[in-house]
Amino acid sequence: MVIPDKKPIVRYDHFLRSRYGETDKMGYVYYGRYLEYFEEARTEMIRSYGVSYRQMEDDGIMLPVIHAELQYKLPLFYDEQIKIRVSVFDVPNVRLQTYYEVIAVERDKLCALGEVSLCFMDSESRKPCRAPEYFTEHFN
Repeated sequence: MVIPDKKPIVRYDHFLRSRYGETDKMGYVYYGRYLEYFEEARTEMIRSYGVSYRQMEDDGIMLPVIHAELQYKLPLFYDEQIKIRVSVFDVPNVRLQTYYEVIAVERDKLCALGEVSLCFMDSESRKPCRAPEYFTEHFN
């Protein structure tokens, strides 16, 4: 997996701290939690622009994940502060493609890379549709 080698049109940093219940028997953050971290960071990025998933759903637009990819570099541990950097490189149209860097803040180490693609979908017809203008205006 490769993050594009160009300047993102949006970059958002979200911080959280790993909790005990998110770790496995080895003391590492369980590998399945990373997608949850991506979702939280993406949701907060969107909210930072004054838009919410709820607003889009109320307007009849769903945003299902159509692709997810993860590359693990180093483990995250219990009680570490984590920075999840979300980057968007292209203005969303029918698809929102987001890239992630997961960084252990105190160690200043890159722990994982990720990419998640979502499709704007009409909730009634269940067919792809264009992103609402109130959403895309934040990416121009």
